[in-house]
Amino acid sequence: MGQVVDFVNVSTEGLESSPMAEALAGLRANEARYFKNKYDHEFTVEAAEGFAEAAAEVERVAKVLKDERDIVIESKPLQVAVADVDGINWVHVFYESGLAVNVLYTVADGGKRAVGFKLSEGMEPPAELDAFKWARQKSKLAGTIRGSYFVIKGEHPPID
Repeated sequence: MGQVVDFVNVSTEGLESSPMAEALAGLRANEARYFKNKYDHEFTVEAAEGFAEAAAEVERVAKVLKDERDIVIESKPLQVAVADVDGINWVHVFYESGLAVNVLYTVADGGKRAVGFKLSEGMEPPAELDAFKWARQKSKLAGTIRGSYFVIKGEHPPID
């Protein structure tokens, strides 16, 4: 069983190796608050290494990025969160650099399918994401988050 992310008492647990640990913890807490408020879902993370399911989800996210836009994230994945809510499969990967990547995949045909990128406060976009335009969002938990996304065109169904 994973770690439920507490968005009231923000912790860097599991993110300690990141030079952006505090900011990344705020970003992770921001995601947890969103899922609790919108879907009444407990946002739970697992270590990206050492758990077969988490490693498989990291590989799935990497494959979507590579197949769709020829993007390879150079940073080490630290944690993974998987949520299935309202017919949508969400996978979040939190990287050591301070980057968070999420893949939103509606299971029903014709539904929303996209990849989202979020940068922890103070993080510059990594070279592999230079081509994207970044919007800013203020968060009480995470400071200023910069985000971008693209729509998934191919088929990348969730792992069973």
